Amino acid sequence: MFETPMFETIVEVPTRSGACETFICHPERNGPHPVVLLLMDAPGIRVELYDMTRRLASVGYYVMLPNLYYRAGNDTKYGPDVLTEGSDDHRAMRAIRTKMTIPPVMEDVADLISFADEQPETDGGAVGAHGYCMSGPYALAAAARYPERVKAAASFYGTWLVSDAEESPHLSFANGAGEIYIACAEHDDLAPLPMVGELQECFETSGAHGEVEIYPDVHHGFAFPGRWCYDQPAAERHWERLFALYARNLGARDPDRPSWK
Repeated sequence: MFETPMFETIVEVPTRSGACETFICHPERNGPHPVVLLLMDAPGIRVELYDMTRRLASVGYYVMLPNLYYRAGNDTKYGPDVLTEGSDDHRAMRAIRTKMTIPPVMEDVADLISFADEQPETDGGAVGAHGYCMSGPYALAAAARYPERVKAAASFYGTWLVSDAEESPHLSFANGAGEIYIACAEHDDLAPLPMVGELQECFETSGAHGEVEIYPDVHHGFAFPGRWCYDQPAAERHWERLFALYARNLGARDPDRPSWK
């Protein structure tokens, strides 16, 4: 089996709030490709997320990984200590994270899509968005805010999916026009099962197309190989669900298929 030749770069995407450093990866061949936004979790941009971007791009997508902390400056990438409560990196990350809200990120989503539309490697069609942890709500909000473009959205152990925040996902499921997938960990202090039950009820009542799935016996962060709670079977299930979601709603050209066939 041959590896798919990939192109990757880091660019400063212009947004209405400044330049957003964004890692972009896509196959070298058989474009143009559908666009997918991979929205980071609270610890922020790191090699682990670059690798996840590459894995998704390898099956035929133009994947964008923006540093959503860009408004706080360029010095917003942290080391492993970011996960240790009380560390300098943890305090610095929390100072930014606690100020994050949905509306400014929705502006970023629009600006990222506009940038992607100008690139010859993208197909200008349906867009996918998925987020982990703090960005689960952002991905779902994007589907509701931009139903004409975001046709598939996924949240993996998203936090505060039911809240009093403006554009809280549980209030806007019916506004979307695409398919939604929400994966929750059985053990998650940031998304406890009673909240997941309320979320599921709102989802079903809304008539939205998609699924809320609880992953049994796993903890928040199960899909990240560098975490203590990494669970390989659950992580691979998350990839299978994500690939299938995007294949159904975005399509992708097989990057290994010769362009003349």
